[in-house]
Amino acid sequence: MIEALGPYAGYILSSYGLTGAVIAGLVAWVLVDHAMLTRRLKAMEERGIRRRSARPAASASEGRETA
Repeated sequence: MIEALGPYAGYILSSYGLTGAVIAGLVAWVLVDHAMLTRRLKAMEERGIRRRSARPAASASEGRETA
C-alpha cells in the first residue's frame, strides 16, 4: 500500500500523522479547558456568585420602559 503513494509516501504519511496529532491536541485542550472552567464555575457558585443567565426572566425586564 505504501508503494502506491510513490516516492512521497514519507511526506504524505507524516503529514497525516502530524495533522492527527494536532487535532488530538486540540480536542484534549478543549476537554481540559472545559473541566477547568466547570470547576471554577462551581467554586464561584458555592461562594454565592451567580450567573446572569440564572436570573428569573421577570427581573431581566426590569428597568426597561414600555412604549
